[in-house]
Amino acid sequence: MPQTERHEPESSPTLWQTVSSVAASFFGVQSSKARKRDFTHGKAAHFIVIGVVLTVLLILTIVLAVRFALRSAGM
Repeated sequence: MPQTERHEPESSPTLWQTVSSVAASFFGVQSSKARKRDFTHGKAAHFIVIGVVLTVLLILTIVLAVRFALRSAGM
């Protein structure tokens, strides 16, 4: 008998799943299941917007950390 694949319901990723996928892409790690879900059911615009927002937050965090470190060092 041939094996049949079980298919999950076709729905786009939730906001949390999208944020999680974008964050995982920052580090280059993601499960194949999540990647498959993102490419088959996700919308590119959602990933782009969340990617830009997370990138801006990352840059702001780095800038604030450097300013804090410089201020602590007396510069």
